[in-house]
Amino acid sequence: MDKVVSSAAEAVEGIEDGMTLAVGGFGISGIPSVLIDAVLAKGSTNLEVVSNNCGVDGAGLGVLLAAHRVGRVIASYVGENKEFARQYLSGELEVELTPQGTLAEKLRSAGAGIPAFWTPTGVGSLVSEGGMPWRYDSEGNVIKASPAKEKREYTVRGHTREYVLESSIFADFGLVRAAKADRHGNLVFNKSARNFNPLCAMSAGVAVAEVEELVEPGEIRPDEVHLPGIYVQRVLVLTPEQVAAKDIEKRTTRPRPDATTTITTDEEA
Repeated sequence: MDKVVSSAAEAVEGIEDGMTLAVGGFGISGIPSVLIDAVLAKGSTNLEVVSNNCGVDGAGLGVLLAAHRVGRVIASYVGENKEFARQYLSGELEVELTPQGTLAEKLRSAGAGIPAFWTPTGVGSLVSEGGMPWRYDSEGNVIKASPAKEKREYTVRGHTREYVLESSIFADFGLVRAAKADRHGNLVFNKSARNFNPLCAMSAGVAVAEVEELVEPGEIRPDEVHLPGIYVQRVLVLTPEQVAAKDIEKRTTRPRPDATTTITTDEEA
């Protein structure tokens, strides 16, 4: 039951060329940066990456993109990575854009053993009708597009509407970051890092969690567990330096008010 591994290299052992990796995080918040670097060092290539987005230039999954280790991406948002856009539009990268909620359910459903599900999201658009560009050639011509998906009408609470059939995503490996774990793999996530991390772990045959704090079994109360250890196969404990090394995607600041400034809140107004 002790799932703790001794190194990042051991944590990513078994990731081979062409495998599907579900990678947690949103932007660069809650990303498994140490595990991503370990995959880079391992040399695995032609990977299919499933993530909300593909990092930013020089950080997160962006480092795998820059090294041309990624052949295909399934994501819901890719707007913060110029290298991603360049590779996609030049025909170097295949991209399947997916509505964010649908992507989350594709991962969750896989974790529940459900191969497909019906959703109204995307009906009447390229998502359901097909034709969304997946791959371009070097001249900018679409050489691979999304297929049309099966649709069916359902009546829910007296309202009949059309739904589209979406397939779940069963990843080979899931790479996630958690704030706390015990040796059994029970995980606790910090605030917004809870978004895609649990789902990516659930979807994977082998889920690997890099964690900021390790505690002994029983120290995490059952009602505090965000993801049960049944979904997690490996736990990598980070060093204090690795824990502290967190980038900020966009730093936004405002001047502090001076001592003579009075700030009136809505409650005081």
